[in-house]
Amino acid sequence: MSTLPIKLEPLATAVSFSEDSLKMVLADGREVTAPLEWFPRLRDATDAQRQNWRMIGGGIGIHWEDVDEDISVESLLAVR
Repeated sequence: MSTLPIKLEPLATAVSFSEDSLKMVLADGREVTAPLEWFPRLRDATDAQRQNWRMIGGGIGIHWEDVDEDISVESLLAVR
């Protein structure tokens, strides 16, 4: 009898920003950092707008209402 592998979806638990990057902390302890240049809406947003985020889909992504931006964890992990 064979067992099928279980695919665990990476989930975000926190988001923070530096002057030029976005950092997402994942539930498994990984930290993913990406340059803000990849996300012009967030790059051009105020600090208050960047801090106004919420988890979507139980952590599969982050949504910023003020700047109409959504970023999925999977998309950040897929970029090479």
